[in-house]
Amino acid sequence: MTDVEQLGRQALAEVRSTVSANRVASLGRELAGAREALRAAGIEADLPAAVDDVPPDRQQAFAHVVREGVTNTIRHSGAGRCAVRLTPMSVEIVDDGVGSPPGTPAGHGISGLTERLAAVGGRVEAGPAPTGGYRLLAEVLPRTAAVRRREPAG
Repeated sequence: MTDVEQLGRQALAEVRSTVSANRVASLGRELAGAREALRAAGIEADLPAAVDDVPPDRQQAFAHVVREGVTNTIRHSGAGRCAVRLTPMSVEIVDDGVGSPPGTPAGHGISGLTERLAAVGGRVEAGPAPTGGYRLLAEVLPRTAAVRRREPAG
């Protein structure tokens, strides 16, 4: 009976996650939600106070990155600290948790982020951080670089 209850809760959480992923995301709201979720999980949060430097055409994609990165930190890392860094061209989430072993295949969330970022001319890197823990980086390449990468060689 306990297993059935656990499976039911897990299925409900996955449905909620899917539904929330289909809503229009707001970077400011995601950061506010991340702050509360990390606090509730007992994880020290180092988050930006504003999103003004991020162009509007990137904010929704970056909001999804923040949601996925912070959710993964809370669910999987065992971290004590999580930092989010924003620039006009990138968002990075780094935690001090256990990370995942090198070569671990990306899950559905990271795969979905890869597709979202590709749609706005960007890319995603995810894996162990150089100093330990886990790092998720999403960056949008300048238009000229994105166009140059698509041109055939020679």
